[in-house]
Amino acid sequence: MADEGASPREQLMEASRRNNTELLTHLLASVPLAHNPAAIAKFLNSTTDALGASALHVAAQYGSYEVLDVVLDQEGVEIDGQEARDGDTCLHRAVRYCNELGKEEWGVGRAVVDILVDAGCDPRIRNKAKLRPIELVDPRNQDLRTALQTAEMAMTAGGDVVVEDDDDEPNGHGSESD
Repeated sequence: MADEGASPREQLMEASRRNNTELLTHLLASVPLAHNPAAIAKFLNSTTDALGASALHVAAQYGSYEVLDVVLDQEGVEIDGQEARDGDTCLHRAVRYCNELGKEEWGVGRAVVDILVDAGCDPRIRNKAKLRPIELVDPRNQDLRTALQTAEMAMTAGGDVVVEDDDDEPNGHGSESD
């Protein structure tokens, strides 16, 4: 049975590494995953590489934006899982990916971080070294640092980014616009 080709796990990891949405889409549309959101979520959440990294971790590590987009669109995908070796989330991996890029490519790395933050990844989670993703950012990359600070504040505020200082206003208006 050695001629059967790559296993579904190998295909998932390869698609994640190479930003191969065609392979990923074909895999997710194949039996037994086809049209079964629960089976797809279980497959994506439980399939890891040899180091315990999920498809999201691998895609973030390699900057596979389009694969991240497909995986994040799947119902029930665990977005804040921590890989076994370092305890990194996919957001930690995305920051490490960005750090490996030259300064002129930081926007590409920032897009990978942004898609994860927009999907709801928690930037406050610490890895085994007790570091949050922001603490891994290249100190020269102020744009990424600011984006992660904003994400942390929004998450701490419960996602409610509306300034709730109405109690401080004597007239009760927090905004002049209606």
